[in-house]
Amino acid sequence: MEIIDLRSDTVTKPSNEMRQNMIDAEVGDDVYGEDPTVNSLQEEIAKIFGKEASLFVPSGTMSNQISLKILTDQGDEIITDADAHIFYYETAAPSIISNIQIRPIKSNNGMPDLNLIEDAIRPNIYYFPKTKVISIENTHNRFGGKIIDINYIKEIKNLANKYNIFTHLDGARIWNAHIATGIKLDEYAKYFDTISVCLSKGLGAPIGSLIISNRKNIEKAIKWRKILGGGMRQVGIIAAAGIYAIRNNIKLLIEDHKNAKIFANLISKLQSIHIDINSVETNIVIFKIASNINTDLFISKCKQKGLLLSSIGKNTIRVVFHLDINNEMMYKSYDIIKEIIEEINK
Repeated sequence: MEIIDLRSDTVTKPSNEMRQNMIDAEVGDDVYGEDPTVNSLQEEIAKIFGKEASLFVPSGTMSNQISLKILTDQGDEIITDADAHIFYYETAAPSIISNIQIRPIKSNNGMPDLNLIEDAIRPNIYYFPKTKVISIENTHNRFGGKIIDINYIKEIKNLANKYNIFTHLDGARIWNAHIATGIKLDEYAKYFDTISVCLSKGLGAPIGSLIISNRKNIEKAIKWRKILGGGMRQVGIIAAAGIYAIRNNIKLLIEDHKNAKIFANLISKLQSIHIDINSVETNIVIFKIASNINTDLFISKCKQKGLLLSSIGKNTIRVVFHLDINNEMMYKSYDIIKEIIEEINK
């Protein structure tokens, strides 16, 4: 039975061409800074984003957390959306690694009201933590791949400058925002002091993220990567996959976006499913099933027919389109969901 895995774009597998690049990679010891393929990847990423330097790390959580570490001091506070990955999914890492706290601001779209953010910035009084960073996630995972508006980003930067605060971009899926809007990556990047980008989601590499910033920050990041166990040796084998991904797979993201929008339109017509099709902007589709349908049972029935889905809350399903899902598989996914909904509603 064919398995269609829509749980996440992290499930992508390297293509044969990517694997060949990995086999052919020239390698060295990256802890010594001597892996030529890693160095090439870091230089290419920094150039694409218009920054001085970047650093290859194993995971997106590590790239986010090292970024926060180098921007803050113990006892500081950062502001972010209440559904942001760094607050919701990174196991309280800021409190453990950086000894800082997060001030989450609720929003309906990943863009908290600017007045609420400004109100949350702490006065310079000794019994308050110091507000050090405003962090944005683009695209926003829990809001269905929502693209953060570039004008909002500019306003955040102006606000940060007003209060002498740093800005961080969790850009795990910034590639999707770039493809959907046509806004260049270096345009997004110039409004942030640190940026985290991921290679192992929509771009299809097996592992890896990068921290992008100025040289001084990256020098600090190298130390913290080592402390956190992220120092790697002949890792050019993996970096080669990243080079292949950014040169060949960014342009392919448009197909994921198309499949997501077609799929959203199809399921919107099904009984017992509620979806705001206008909220589907990139490769993620979030929909709700009727309250009389058990979410675990629904997911289990889909799995029995070869379709893997994930729940992100009560009666809420997330599906993510990616490189390994073609147009035919998208339509097959709809057929499975339609069949199960009709079966349950009999």
